[in-house]
Amino acid sequence: MTAGAGLLLQSVGKSFGDREILREIDLEIPAGKFVSLIGPSGVGKSTLLRIIAGLEPPTMGRIELQSRDGRPDVRMMFQEDRLMPWRTVLRNVTLGLKRRENDARRMLSAVGLAGREDDFPLVLSGGQRQRVALARALIHEPDLLLLDEPFGALDAITRATMQLLLEELLSRRPRTVVLVTHDVEEALLLSDRVLLMSGSGIARDLPIEQPRPRHRGDPKLATLKEELLDGLLLGGSGRLPPVRSLPLKEVTNVAG
Repeated sequence: MTAGAGLLLQSVGKSFGDREILREIDLEIPAGKFVSLIGPSGVGKSTLLRIIAGLEPPTMGRIELQSRDGRPDVRMMFQEDRLMPWRTVLRNVTLGLKRRENDARRMLSAVGLAGREDDFPLVLSGGQRQRVALARALIHEPDLLLLDEPFGALDAITRATMQLLLEELLSRRPRTVVLVTHDVEEALLLSDRVLLMSGSGIARDLPIEQPRPRHRGDPKLATLKEELLDGLLLGGSGRLPPVRSLPLKEVTNVAG
């Protein structure tokens, strides 16, 4: 059985006063797929992610989640690690959980932080704090993992390391993932589909068919990167044709 939750958005829109941020968003993501949202700043990527998470109500439209075990568990990871500085690494990971210390230790080992359980966030590097935040999100084994520029503040080497770590962890325990990023290469390396947002909507829907793991020097990825960059520079009106999403079946849960 496929892991993760299916996601369906129908005619989703969002306005703040007279300012329209999102208009008529129709999107289907089958369970277990990794989808990235790219686009210029201010185009509504993070707003759409917050709507999916239930942190922001849509002005119009509806969101449906499909899960095999009742209401899907949805977790969100932000660009800021949002760790509590007065709690140890272990207690940050187990926040809101009871009797999960052993699971938390295994998760910290998986993200390369074995032996740092009793440290406080203040003594960790930015990349290490993001590893803790990732462990905190994944210990819940969410059906839907939402990532809002989680590696955007990291240096290039740490960012590449975190990308590889996320890919490895998801290969062990697949989940549905929606990532907001400004890094086109990151989107191409990690995703099953890349959505280019422009003009309050989704301008392009590009499936990535290369098998994993993918390599930055792959000429096919380089070609896709140039096309997506063209789309960004042209405001979403580049050469890529829209691709019809796969349908969801037996949607059982409604959120938002």
